[in-house]
Amino acid sequence: MNATAKTVAVNDATFPSPTLANRHALVTGGSRGIGAAIGRRLLADGAAVTLLGRDAASLDAAATALRAVPGAPMWGRVFTVVADITDADSVAEAMARATQQAGPIHVLINNAGQATSAPFGKTDLQAWRRMLDVNLTGTFLCTQAALPAMLEAGWGRVVNVASTAGLVGYGYVSAYCAAKHGVIGLTRALALELATKGVTVNAVCPGYTETDIVRDAVANIVGKTGRTEAQARAELSSRNPQRRLVQPEEVADAVAWLCQPAAAAITGQAIPVAGGEVMAG
Repeated sequence: MNATAKTVAVNDATFPSPTLANRHALVTGGSRGIGAAIGRRLLADGAAVTLLGRDAASLDAAATALRAVPGAPMWGRVFTVVADITDADSVAEAMARATQQAGPIHVLINNAGQATSAPFGKTDLQAWRRMLDVNLTGTFLCTQAALPAMLEAGWGRVVNVASTAGLVGYGYVSAYCAAKHGVIGLTRALALELATKGVTVNAVCPGYTETDIVRDAVANIVGKTGRTEAQARAELSSRNPQRRLVQPEEVADAVAWLCQPAAAAITGQAIPVAGGEVMAG
């Protein structure tokens, strides 16, 4: 997606030119998986990156790993903040802390999320509320807290990491599907509200991706069906026409493209990163 971007060689490694220099990007769920990959990608683009999550030790480990990337550009800085994205006060405190550390937030990546599976009839109210709280309300709270700084600057990027489950239905994950459909609805509505404000709002929708969520899904399939791990992984991969799991770095590259200054005309979109599993009509 960045085929025409200029590159810079640093210590025998090649990175995209710092198109996000002097920008501050905050990534929720940033300690592992897709979030960590996005942090690494935005750091390479020159942004100061704040990783937000619930566990300080995991965040510190992720930040240390980013700082240790061989040949990583020296213009990037990495910070961490701890927060529960389902709690408004916790989010407000974390955003204030992040701003103190790295300046106003220009780029927000709403990546934090959870997935649980159960037949609809066995999905209790607690599980339903948890899926909406983490996947939808958390996106709402973080965006509402970060948006004023973007509006003041007249420039901003909000990218919501949704899912193909926000575009189509899947059995046995009704609460998760409902939450991710909500994220896409929020993305589209807010994009229209902000269309003249210099702030874009988009979603990327990964298919099954090589993350802890998929590893948990594999374990669940093995435990309930008696299939082998290889068979369970093959079942999930079969939903992708390319017959493979998406890699976190592929999602991160799509996110980074939407954050570029040159992507100013792209807003209100829900972009599948799923090997052709879902195609926009």
